[in-house]
Amino acid sequence: MNTPDGYHKSSYSGHSGDCVEVREGVITSIRDTQNREAGCLGFKAQEWAALLRSLRTN
Repeated sequence: MNTPDGYHKSSYSGHSGDCVEVREGVITSIRDTQNREAGCLGFKAQEWAALLRSLRTN
């Protein structure tokens, strides 16, 4: 389910309420669902892909 500003809940988030939301694009942005007003982290496509590869192999 997408939010009005284009974010969706990460597939890695469980059902505990401790979630992150992701918005893909030229810059992939991630934010904490419980603290959206704190802002987001942004990653270029290559950085985001490298992060995901690292998480999948560890």
